[in-house]
Amino acid sequence: MHLVVPRLRQRQYHKENMRRSPYSFRPNSPSVFSQPSRRHFLLGAAATAFATAGNSAFAAAFAPANDPGDGPLKIEAVELVELHGRYTDEAGVNGQPQVNPLDVYDDLRPEPYMDKPSGSKEVHTSAIYLRIQTAGGIEGLYGPIEKSAAIVVQQELRPFLLGKDALAGEKLWDEMYRSNRHSRDGFFMMGISAVDNTLWDVRGRYYGVPVYRLLGGPTRSSVEMYASCLGFSLEPEALRTRALAIKEQGFRYQKWFMGYGPGSGPEGMHKNVELVRILRETLGDDSEIMFDAYSGWDQDYMLEWAHQVEKYRPHWIEEATHPEKIESFAAMRRSTTIPIASGEHFYGRWEVERYLQAAALSVVQADPEWCGGTSELLRIGTVASLHDVPVIPHGHSLRAAVHIISSQPPMTFPLGEYLVNKMRHYYHFESNPLVPVNAHIALPTGPGFNVQLDPAKIESQTMLKSE
Repeated sequence: MHLVVPRLRQRQYHKENMRRSPYSFRPNSPSVFSQPSRRHFLLGAAATAFATAGNSAFAAAFAPANDPGDGPLKIEAVELVELHGRYTDEAGVNGQPQVNPLDVYDDLRPEPYMDKPSGSKEVHTSAIYLRIQTAGGIEGLYGPIEKSAAIVVQQELRPFLLGKDALAGEKLWDEMYRSNRHSRDGFFMMGISAVDNTLWDVRGRYYGVPVYRLLGGPTRSSVEMYASCLGFSLEPEALRTRALAIKEQGFRYQKWFMGYGPGSGPEGMHKNVELVRILRETLGDDSEIMFDAYSGWDQDYMLEWAHQVEKYRPHWIEEATHPEKIESFAAMRRSTTIPIASGEHFYGRWEVERYLQAAALSVVQADPEWCGGTSELLRIGTVASLHDVPVIPHGHSLRAAVHIISSQPPMTFPLGEYLVNKMRHYYHFESNPLVPVNAHIALPTGPGFNVQLDPAKIESQTMLKSE
């Protein structure tokens, strides 16, 4: 479906049909918002236009009300809303814990896990979305975002953003980065990421094109994903059954999560080695198998494991130890034929460059929800390309990652990550989640990131307020 609406028609549509959002933003009372109807939710009149008139009206509704030419598209409101609802899920399965750094303590290490199916359960869920409204009538929407990032946006970045030009992306990113001495990593950089991704949605809606078009793409017709198997049981028979089922769904790549670390002793090491053997023997040589230790190991433990499993050709071992230990990653990469991956907890291009200068990584896994947003992941891709190291974004979320991957050269951004269990309900409140078919996600359509909320799934909502 072609969504680029000619500028003249865009102006005419807005002149006749565009209305203000049902949220009544009050500049003199920044913590007070009026409550919208369930029909409007975050997207105001544009959501109603989409629901009643279809996609063509939706595309036109997000065209600029007034073409500012070379002038600014001023940010009028920055709002965060928490949506609440529920869904039904299987009970007693898919709860396999992964090894983590606390497992070295006996009283904090979980017991060995086994699936115990027990019917279904009702799950109460919530998700936070960020909406940025501009004076020209264009609204950007992005989410879900984490509560820790939302707090930074609401308390630190929101006052700073009001009145700024939403189209001046490079300037805004740099100003947000310079606005706080703690901006270089952690929750503050996660807040910058949320704003940056939402501003890309604003720009996509302003120009009437998907974000990947603004980034220079597409470079392919779909994005291949690897299956990330967090939560699936590591019991041998359950492992074989699940791995084969995932292969039959078209996934050429599977990543499994280590269940044991140094605190589990020789028995845990044996189980970690057996995990690799079983997967290789089950899947054969035409599948790639990857593994994630979630910083729960150290250098010596990883190398002991690596020397026992190299013969099974793992595609990589991810986060074998804490990400600040660059020297350990470099030593591991020199000492095994297994590629070394890390980066979901990287914040910004500077950290990536330090790793690559130290020859410490085979794969960079920066996450656009955490590393600085779409803008920064693009820069990280440029840095990685200088070293011929691929970027395979961590799959905490999907929309930004898929648009970036599909816009960039396949040698630099070859794959995406699809967390099989998490993504079943992660986009619960949306009517158009990204879902792989034969392990590929088709190029998204619609302007911006095209997040569309499903009113039928939203039982209630709460506006996040300033302190």
